[in-house]
Amino acid sequence: METLTPDEIERYRRHILLPEIGGTGQQKMKGARVLVIGAGGLGTPVLEYLAAAGIGTIGIIDDDLVSLSNLQRQVIHDTGTIGEMKTRSAREAIARLNPHVRVVDFEERFSLEWASRNLSRFDLLIDGSDNFDTRYAAADAAELAKIPLVTGAVGRFDGSVTVLKPYETGPDGAPNPTYRDLFPEKPPEGLIPSCAETGIVGALTGVIGTLMAMEAIKLIVGIGDPLVGRLMLYDSLVARFDIIKYKRRTARAAAE
Repeated sequence: METLTPDEIERYRRHILLPEIGGTGQQKMKGARVLVIGAGGLGTPVLEYLAAAGIGTIGIIDDDLVSLSNLQRQVIHDTGTIGEMKTRSAREAIARLNPHVRVVDFEERFSLEWASRNLSRFDLLIDGSDNFDTRYAAADAAELAKIPLVTGAVGRFDGSVTVLKPYETGPDGAPNPTYRDLFPEKPPEGLIPSCAETGIVGALTGVIGTLMAMEAIKLIVGIGDPLVGRLMLYDSLVARFDIIKYKRRTARAAAE
């Protein structure tokens, strides 16, 4: 168990006061190794809140540069970092926020091949990507590595969050569902337009990304009821949250 310094005890005092977290939970966060895919709209609040919370090691993988159009929602970056790699910009922002956090950045795109070489260094994966190829790769990689995956998505005014632990069984003894139980196949190319084509309200990414960070903290500390087998949906225009439950598909379960 990681030891907290006097500075960290003061920094995280509001966490330590919570019986559900306490000193032990804060030590778990200090010892945690979390990889975040994407330092964009969803990755921004995830990175900021996990760094502020005291996650000991945060990995960031992203192959993109900061552009002016990012700044409406990707608030970990600023005007002065336009043109920089997003990983570098995010790493520098985290260093200013919390010098106790170790950041490992990868200036490349996440893939199954990359995961086979690097994912074993982490014990939690958070997917803030904006495309289905990466989402499916993240789900497959996390399942192979047997680590939890927190995944979210946004579009225009709505978003969703879920947690995947398909290598474990639920309270009923049945295997937990996979990403493909929720989304069996990738949609045809061009069917779902990107935010660059349709637009997106910036604050929405903050809502969904913060929910993703909260799920990560619950998983790390071991508290509450993570969104395993549940898809949380948020409609910002009517300020409504809904939950859809999903299970392992019978045919897949039987085949396994």
